[in-house]
Amino acid sequence: MAAQQQPLRQRPPVPELDVSAPRSMRRAGKWTALLLTAFAAGLAYLGWRLISQSAFYMAKSGQATYGKVTDRTGDVLFDGSQPLSNYEWGHFADVGNLIGDTSGQMSNTIVSRNLSDLVNYSFTYGSSGEGAVLETTLLHSANIAVNNAYGAKNGTTIAYNWKTGETYVCVSRPCVDIAQGYANIAEMPEGSLLCKAFYPTVPGSTQKVSTLIAAYQYAGVDTVNNLQYDCPGYWTNPNGDVIKCHQEYGHGTQNLAAAFANSCNPYFAQLVQSGIVPLSEIITSYTKMGYAVNGEEAAPYNLNGIVIQPASTKLTDKDQFETEWGALGQGKTLVSPYQLMLWQGAVANGTGSAVLPYLLRSKTTADQKTTQLGAIKHTEQLFSPTAAKAVQDVMTQNATEHYYVSLGGYTCGVKSGTAQVSDDGRQYENSLLVGYCLDDRCPVAFCILIEERESWDITTAQIAKVLLDSLAGNV
Repeated sequence: MAAQQQPLRQRPPVPELDVSAPRSMRRAGKWTALLLTAFAAGLAYLGWRLISQSAFYMAKSGQATYGKVTDRTGDVLFDGSQPLSNYEWGHFADVGNLIGDTSGQMSNTIVSRNLSDLVNYSFTYGSSGEGAVLETTLLHSANIAVNNAYGAKNGTTIAYNWKTGETYVCVSRPCVDIAQGYANIAEMPEGSLLCKAFYPTVPGSTQKVSTLIAAYQYAGVDTVNNLQYDCPGYWTNPNGDVIKCHQEYGHGTQNLAAAFANSCNPYFAQLVQSGIVPLSEIITSYTKMGYAVNGEEAAPYNLNGIVIQPASTKLTDKDQFETEWGALGQGKTLVSPYQLMLWQGAVANGTGSAVLPYLLRSKTTADQKTTQLGAIKHTEQLFSPTAAKAVQDVMTQNATEHYYVSLGGYTCGVKSGTAQVSDDGRQYENSLLVGYCLDDRCPVAFCILIEERESWDITTAQIAKVLLDSLAGNV
């Protein structure tokens, strides 16, 4: 018998060779790729920073040279390319504490806040003989005229175009002349190294504009305009505190327009105390306008890097003297001339929202690349258009009836104020004028302050006329 054939045996399947890396190695590879990508991105960002911010680093190096700051016509307001003594005596005396210099003596100035834009250096071309230029919106001739109008008095004047935001005038006295240097810094009058337009001061009766805005917004235009209060020369509140009028024998019975023109303290104190406008509504209105009320915080303003602290006041009880006095611009109330001017811009345009001021029109780098900087930007709604128009009517009537001649026939609205100041036990009065011009030849809002003014000194209205005359037809 033939042998039985055995079935063929099948070779077991050979498993496929797994040539992939272990999972841990794959994870490590992904992280390595991510790190390399991040490293490359970091190098690219560093390179971009070195190129785009080269002027900033040069400014910090102490080895930089600087260009010029000019007014809107090209007149030089600061020159880092040559000795300042090359300019005529007093050339910088009107704008020294606004424009500043590179000495480090002043920090809240155009030069200090925009130093990297003045460096004569570019990453591509290195040091440049052409020089960087910052062009401002200022009109130097107008600043000189206003500065000279003060005579021997100190104070500040700031004015801007309420349509475009261009700041034309910003004078603060006393003022350091940067060309004369700082060898006698210890003997310089107090305030020489800062621009007072940006720092809080006692607003006096110019504060009545803010209180009137609050009244119009809550009680309505007709109700407020028809309010009548008696002024026998003083008013005694429910707590027995006396608020005096500057008119010794009083103004008699007045409506709003008359009390506003007369700047009558008893009238406005009675308005605050009456409850026709609840104190809570006054606080709400003030807060929306940018006041820090009763210790609450409010945002500061920024003018091309220059920092301006917000207005502040304390209002706690409508029956108390301190609250009534604060709503009249005394007590704990402090406002910068910049902010007083800004509110006038919102009144002048009739909307209750102001165009934000700016100081820089353009910048030209060391390699002669020019960038336009000025642009129209608005504040948030500070108060209602109805209140803005109503206040404009009252202020324009006041100017027409009482300031037309002294202001030279310009179509203006104004409110004067006398601020009682106590400085280390020394008592004196400052004189203020806030307002606007509606004429197309000179559409400006302004705030003027004369410190320690006496009856024989120049008036704020006279300075306002110098301001308007120097700007009309030139901007």
